[in-house]
Amino acid sequence: MKQCFTIGISTRALFDLEKEHQIFVEEGVSRYVDYQIAHEKDILRPGPAFALIQAFLGLNKISDERQIEVVIMSKNSADASLRIFHSIEHYELDITRAALTTGAPIAPYLEAYGVDLYLSFSDEDVKAALECGVAAGLLLPGETVCRQSISQIRIAFDGDAVLFSPEAEVVFLRHGKEAFCSSEKEKARIPLAPGPFAHVLRLIAQMQREASEEEMPIRTALVTARSAPAHERVIRTLQAWGVRIDEAFFLGGMDKSQVLQAFGAHIFFDDNEHNTQSASKVVLSARVPVDLGRAG
Repeated sequence: MKQCFTIGISTRALFDLEKEHQIFVEEGVSRYVDYQIAHEKDILRPGPAFALIQAFLGLNKISDERQIEVVIMSKNSADASLRIFHSIEHYELDITRAALTTGAPIAPYLEAYGVDLYLSFSDEDVKAALECGVAAGLLLPGETVCRQSISQIRIAFDGDAVLFSPEAEVVFLRHGKEAFCSSEKEKARIPLAPGPFAHVLRLIAQMQREASEEEMPIRTALVTARSAPAHERVIRTLQAWGVRIDEAFFLGGMDKSQVLQAFGAHIFFDDNEHNTQSASKVVLSARVPVDLGRAG
């Protein structure tokens, strides 16, 4: 049976709940719940990841089999969530599953729902998801939110500690660029171990194999600070995995924002806080907070 790509998403990522979140932070959970119940019929505006999720759900319309499942993962209580479901119905989003934990941790339910990718504004929840082996991205407040419909989903990934294991990045951080380049040149024919997002890339590659080139629904890019001679190991690793990457950019330390903008990325995943902060000015960005200390 073909595996369905399941995305878990927080309510703040899907809808614009900044005002409501401020009430929660400043006035507490009780006031927040009262506000949501009082405004139960008020439709929420699309949030940062709305257009992306809408586009993912659209893939189900062009396939004989269901390819995408989206699950609302929220620490809201059920009675505070009716507004969310009304908004989902208003926008005709094909979302039928939800985990509402009333303040309890989200992580234990990720495996139960078969979540492959989790997106949230909660640092705690994202880190817990990664520790459970689920690809997870901590969304950053961006200066731009995609309001237009997306005809082809474009996803950009960093390499080390995202698609690939952090082993090479640990060498760079501990011993410097020269040692990193020397090590990667020496190990050019030894594939890197999978990182937290390798599974996501494989699922995307599966969908790409089943689509025609003329109607390719997703396009991917590797946007990495690596440069020659450290490029070879990356290319050979992807070959060993048997997955495609549509575009690859080896930037040698350049800022990634302009390349991401030129690629037209709809979301970018990187473990580096500086990179995601910079990229968030032009694209929805998600940091992958891998603990490099433990990785080493």
